[in-house]
Amino acid sequence: MEPVLAQTTGFFRERPVRRGLTDAFCAVWVHRMDDRASPPIVITPDATIDLQWIDGRFRVAGPDKEPQIETPAAGAVIIGFRFQPGAAAGWLGVPVSEIVGGRLGLDELWGTRCRELSDRVGRRSGLAKLVLHLEETIGAHSEGRDGADPLMGRAFDVIDEGLPPETPLVPFLQRHLHMSERTLRRRFDDAFGYGPKTLDRILRFHRFRRLQRLQGEASTALLAIEAGYADQAHLIRESRRLTGVTPSALA
Repeated sequence: MEPVLAQTTGFFRERPVRRGLTDAFCAVWVHRMDDRASPPIVITPDATIDLQWIDGRFRVAGPDKEPQIETPAAGAVIIGFRFQPGAAAGWLGVPVSEIVGGRLGLDELWGTRCRELSDRVGRRSGLAKLVLHLEETIGAHSEGRDGADPLMGRAFDVIDEGLPPETPLVPFLQRHLHMSERTLRRRFDDAFGYGPKTLDRILRFHRFRRLQRLQGEASTALLAIEAGYADQAHLIRESRRLTGVTPSALA
């Protein structure tokens, strides 16, 4: 079977996390796979890191630099808690550069502490009750732990919004954040798992995707320029690199 994009199969919903989790997390989502056997799914890089609950276990997913292919079981339910930009390293206790492209059981990072957290969740009947109980459990565990790195959160927002045309990225960030280039790159590796230019590439593509959803009637060439690409050919190359398909196939 040919792989399909993750968002095109099964049931997916997300919402903001409850107030007690907002220092470290921004959203909780549920992805329920079809009951019939699904083809492999493609997870495209989106500059996010998730703490996921799958079949009674926690795992950490991302950040990704290239597409990842997974094959969830038919009917599987994945509950994900998306970290705030720049928050995963402090909460997990490891630099994000150590988990790039990974799908790691939380026990690989925490050992017995992870089992204690999982045991608190236990089993709950009903998906809505399980999500609420996970929020309560993770929220209790988050008390006193480091939240988001505010400087890296600001850097993420600046890049996500898009720089003025012809603006060199790294010197702009150095001035904006008052950091040397060496410190900037180290902080990016710790917070995001890769450097400013990689983050810029991924966020620029998702800026195009947002524009594509909002302005579906506009030409791809115009949307490419508005998103910050040199031209449509540049967009197509990046789309193939990050998703394996063209922008028109995504639409």
